[in-house]
Amino acid sequence: MAADDPRPRLTPARADIRRAVRAALADLVVADAGSTGRSGGGGGAEDQIKPVAATRPLVLVALSGGADSLALAAATAFEAPRAGIRAGAVVVDHGLQSDSDDVAARAAHQARELGLDPVIVTRVEVGTAGGPEAAAREARYAALLDTARALAAAAVLLAHTLDDQAETVLLGLVRGSGAGSLQGMEPAAGLLRRPLLGIRRETTRQACLDEGLEPWDDPHNEDPAYARVRVRQRVLPVLEQELGPGVAEALARTAELAREDAEAFQQQIDEIIEDICEPAEAGIAVSVSALAANPAALRQRIIRYVVLSEFGVSLTRAQTLDVARLVTDWRGQGPLDLPGVTARREGRLLIFAAS
Repeated sequence: MAADDPRPRLTPARADIRRAVRAALADLVVADAGSTGRSGGGGGAEDQIKPVAATRPLVLVALSGGADSLALAAATAFEAPRAGIRAGAVVVDHGLQSDSDDVAARAAHQARELGLDPVIVTRVEVGTAGGPEAAAREARYAALLDTARALAAAAVLLAHTLDDQAETVLLGLVRGSGAGSLQGMEPAAGLLRRPLLGIRRETTRQACLDEGLEPWDDPHNEDPAYARVRVRQRVLPVLEQELGPGVAEALARTAELAREDAEAFQQQIDEIIEDICEPAEAGIAVSVSALAANPAALRQRIIRYVVLSEFGVSLTRAQTLDVARLVTDWRGQGPLDLPGVTARREGRLLIFAAS
């Protein structure tokens, strides 16, 4: 930020991101944030006066120093205090580049300059399982959640944008991962919140420019060895060129619609699951007639849900369809051997048991 312009004007980019952060924090807002509150205890007057600051929730921004997370950090530093919320930052050093410690230190310095407190820098060891992207993501999320729990934080804010969401949906579509992958990233899941899923990446970069902040550009974001980078640099631009503008927004809308459908299905499952299931030896039994009475989409979701919740096993579509045939195409076939589970038909029941 330039010395002669300590308070940059409120630009559209900054306003959009602040608005998104404000909405994401709405349920954490502390009334009368700047005043002293009174507790409902029955002690003396001195016991009934309780500083609101002591009860203010803490949110942490996951800060890499890139444009997206830096713009999020700036907006959070502005909005949180006005909502009676404490705001800090967590910088995860993956150790994947020779200067990663310098990058982390620079991001931490920017966070402190913005007024975030506490600012935590944590170094992680990135494994190899699932490939470099998945391994880095797993290590990062574990570090973020561990830090949030240690500090009793109410939420961790992640800086995924609409562009990230579009890339996620497109990758899921190409991989044939089913409706689950088309839901993309959730706006909120446990401690994790993503305020910027409706904000374009270009907006975060403009907001940094407007704030006088200099973001760090991760060289991995330009490396075509990563599928996500190829989607970002090659696939989406071609789709925009050939099909017209608005592809990223359409993919993000698809994610939102898919999540709505999934929530509706899950609500139906929650309402009926106890009525159609009963204990079985080393497992659980499901009513065949109840499964047969439901549409295929709901029937197959119930099968997957039962196996996942009872045995921690995620069935593939082919495995799910094989199990469903024990309901809809029963010809006396024997048990199905699934990973860690067997499924068999016994009269009116479909029985799942640990193998």
